[in-house]
Amino acid sequence: MNGIRVTFILVAVFSFAIFTNGQVVDPSAVSERRAKLEDELKKLETQIQGFRGRILEKQKESATFERDVAILDAQIEKARLGIRARNIVIGRISDGISEKSEMVEELLTKIDKEKASLGELLRRIYELDQTALIEAMLGYGTLSDFFVELDNFDAIQRAVHASFANIQETKVVTEEEIDNLVTRKAEEVQLRGLQFLEKKRIEEREGEKKNLLKATKGKEAEYQKLLKSRQKDAAVIRSQLFLLTGSPDIPFEKAVELANRAFRATGVRPAFLLGVIAEESNLGANVGTGNWKIDMAHRRCTKQRTAFEKITSELGLDPNLMPVSRKAWYGYCGGAMGPAQFMPTTWQLYKKRIAKATGHNPPNPWDPGDAFAASALLLKDNGAAAGGYTAERRAALRYLAGSNWYKSAYAFYGDDVMALAKKYQEQMDIILGG
Repeated sequence: MNGIRVTFILVAVFSFAIFTNGQVVDPSAVSERRAKLEDELKKLETQIQGFRGRILEKQKESATFERDVAILDAQIEKARLGIRARNIVIGRISDGISEKSEMVEELLTKIDKEKASLGELLRRIYELDQTALIEAMLGYGTLSDFFVELDNFDAIQRAVHASFANIQETKVVTEEEIDNLVTRKAEEVQLRGLQFLEKKRIEEREGEKKNLLKATKGKEAEYQKLLKSRQKDAAVIRSQLFLLTGSPDIPFEKAVELANRAFRATGVRPAFLLGVIAEESNLGANVGTGNWKIDMAHRRCTKQRTAFEKITSELGLDPNLMPVSRKAWYGYCGGAMGPAQFMPTTWQLYKKRIAKATGHNPPNPWDPGDAFAASALLLKDNGAAAGGYTAERRAALRYLAGSNWYKSAYAFYGDDVMALAKKYQEQMDIILGG
């Protein structure tokens, strides 16, 4: 072994450390594109906020044909802008996934090269360890040459330890990067799901507008007649089905009864609670029905599987027959249960409070009464009992997204819940007056 080889190894280790601690520099074109997309996204979000404000202002006015058509137009345009904004976000996430994938590949390649170099070092160290001291000394021209090489050997050993430490650190970084990739991919799937729902909302709004025009022919007098005729339909409203996820649908009058019962226990406004339950049913229908063994199969879902088995066991239910949500939107785990769409571990956290509110012990996630109470309790914890548009909308967003409630990607959920709450309040008022 000689000094040249030692220098080579030290340089290799040093360059490895520089690589692990350095940052990948994006090309200027990528940076410009990002800046442009960010600017476009901000403009779209400002426009969306403007339409949201317009809708709220119009909803305060008395019901007229012009007002309701203006609301529908604003809702349609807001939804379209939301899709455009979501496409930008999805594109940005995709770019990030590509960049991180390349970085991970480079890190893994570097680790393989360093492992090969370290393997050679270890082989050489083993050979030297097998050579007797006197034999090693006789292999050098002078004693000083021997001690110089011995110092070099010590330097190599230190370099070996440093390189191993760098490899270990890089391994941790690489694993974190891979986890980030998985999270980003899950978020991209979620955003695409939200985009699908937003498109569905547009189609519903356009259908409402067409029906409105067809029924009234654009005349205010005809529209007022339509409104009055609807107000006479209390019996129809009472009997119409309120759609639920994971449970049989119930008459609207029964849903109102359950919502009022939950209100007495939590202070959460009944119409708002109905809006949340209805929106969760919309989401559940889009996600589809899953199977607990499949949709909670990921290693990160162990706690959810355990909780699900415990819930069904206590209720004497066959877990294989109980409907749960698929995992499409919820990261690694599906398993949301019943009308309230609670995850098993969340249900376990609220189980005692639900039992106290309903008298059912243990409570059943697929029972509408227990589900309504569960939703109301969570909404109360999210601040909904304070009342008012802002507090209720924020509580709804927290119901869906937890600590990420403020992200613009989820805004549609809060808007939809509040629109549904307004609709149900109007129907409840008709029932009371009918």
